[in-house]
Amino acid sequence: MNTEFAKHQMVAQQLRTSHVSDPAVLEALRELARDHFVPADYQHLAFADTEIPLPNGQKMMTPMVEANMLQALQLKPQHQVLEIGTGSGFVTACLGRLTEAVTSIDIFPDLVSGAQASLDDAGVSNATLLCMDATAELPPEQFDAVAVTASMPRFDDRFLKVLKPGGRLFVVVGEAPVMEAQLVTRIDEVATQVQSLFETNIAALVNVAPAPVFRF
Repeated sequence: MNTEFAKHQMVAQQLRTSHVSDPAVLEALRELARDHFVPADYQHLAFADTEIPLPNGQKMMTPMVEANMLQALQLKPQHQVLEIGTGSGFVTACLGRLTEAVTSIDIFPDLVSGAQASLDDAGVSNATLLCMDATAELPPEQFDAVAVTASMPRFDDRFLKVLKPGGRLFVVVGEAPVMEAQLVTRIDEVATQVQSLFETNIAALVNVAPAPVFRF
């Protein structure tokens, strides 16, 4: 595979056509080696417009979803960021490239250890990885931005508690086959603003509560 050509095609045909224009986001995706975070059997798909299988039934999001999430969060070099769902560690690397520090949590120990190895190989030194079930607990501090890389059937406002006033939260809400990516901005201690971004379909957060079923 011609890595540089495949990466150029990803940026030109997937990202720019889906309205990703933030120079810092595009630079991060150009310079970070996404193929180094992909399982060996799927490296030929590293820059393709497709989800890539990971251990434990998890998947890497498509480059389009990753890039639009990063752009929507409007990340700044001084930001502290929380990622829920480490997965391969590629989004973690992007967040680390764009901000001062990222804390990333995942429920699967092998994903955490694998992502840590990939991050070390990529020279990403400002990421802290924790093995934690986000549906049961979250880090005690607050962050400038929160990126949830898995879906939930309905919004869980617990995630607002780890967001600073003025901070932004990316989350995908709904059930297959159509879900809605949302940007939730915490205006102050009580007020929030929700912006619909795009439709997608990604795996649900492990152990997330199902949507209530109404029976008549």
